[in-house]
Amino acid sequence: MELERQFAGPLQDTIIQRWRDPADGTVCYIYLPITAQHSSPTESGYVQYGPNIIGTMSCLKAESPPARPAQAPAEKKKERTHAGAADHR
Repeated sequence: MELERQFAGPLQDTIIQRWRDPADGTVCYIYLPITAQHSSPTESGYVQYGPNIIGTMSCLKAESPPARPAQAPAEKKKERTHAGAADHR
């Protein structure tokens, strides 16, 4: 999976990330907090995280993004008209 974009979440200290699997085009949206409460560090430096009520993940099969053309198509040259040509109707 590759992180494509990141958006601000609807609640303070939350984000929404869009991940894509380049192999099959699956897209996942992950809603998660960017801060989490935890216990005070132990002597060894570890902390214990409590339960968190914010966070979801949704995935769907999607088409891969369209390939970008290497170069823009060349513009058609405008046809020139002869300056002295008479307009016949």
